[in-house]
Amino acid sequence: MSWTEIVVEVARHQAESLSDAFMAAGALSVSVEDADLGTSAEQPIFGEPGMEPEQAAWERSRVVALVDEGPDHAAIVAAAARACGLDIVPAYDLRSVADQDWVRLTQSQFEPIHIGKNIWVVPSWHDAPDPDALILELDPGLAFGTGSHPTTRLCMEWLETEIRARQSVLDYGCGSGILALVAKKVGAGNVIGVDIDPQALHAAEFNSARNHCQIEYLLPDAFARAHPAGDYFDVVVANILSGPLTLMAPMLASRVAAGGALVLSGVLAEQADDVIAAYAPHIALRVSGELDGWVVLTGTAAN
Repeated sequence: MSWTEIVVEVARHQAESLSDAFMAAGALSVSVEDADLGTSAEQPIFGEPGMEPEQAAWERSRVVALVDEGPDHAAIVAAAARACGLDIVPAYDLRSVADQDWVRLTQSQFEPIHIGKNIWVVPSWHDAPDPDALILELDPGLAFGTGSHPTTRLCMEWLETEIRARQSVLDYGCGSGILALVAKKVGAGNVIGVDIDPQALHAAEFNSARNHCQIEYLLPDAFARAHPAGDYFDVVVANILSGPLTLMAPMLASRVAAGGALVLSGVLAEQADDVIAAYAPHIALRVSGELDGWVVLTGTAAN
């Protein structure tokens, strides 16, 4: 079976409404691209991990609607234009999409990732490049965290070299559970992951079972009940966002045992001073690593 892509170039403010109109007109899927992609006018649009940009469109946007090969494409474009209030039917191009093994194509885009000294994140359909390395079998999924983002890498590298045997670890904002998994595999004892998203916890539990790691995953309220104030951890790691990290400074710092370590990321280099200032009354933090404009902040709780 073959499909056709209808490609329409529009202004930023029209991209979302036209996308919705194409879906209502029967498109199988719709995406928005930068019409200047690959030129000097290309515009990067991105946010911090877990945050969508306010408007996922460009000054000159290209709306791409995937439809079956058979229907009247001109009628689909006309119907979409009317639905979103365009005065005239926009010009469009058609691109043929041949049938292929989509599962194999998708899998080919995700290769094993080497991190730190000895960590490999390996999708389930790949063999481990080094069977003797620290292997994390982790497929790309809905929960944030496969090791590809600089903040995740920075935290993983710290955990690999700094965790000591049988230390207790709290991964706050655990996402896929990748940091909790690294901690467990390098020798940590009791490891707990906390996240506000039940979907993330399901993904983390699945990943832990796949990697034969016993880790407890909890929503924040359940964590507070099961581990009330006074339950401390040798290492507290949180790879979230600078805003939430700042607001949670008293809570996260209060969970670090005397002489224990606090590890924070999800922080851009220009945000580091503000986060450090928020934690100053509790734990002195410093920038201990930087990658692609992101930093990891670490500090030790007073004895």
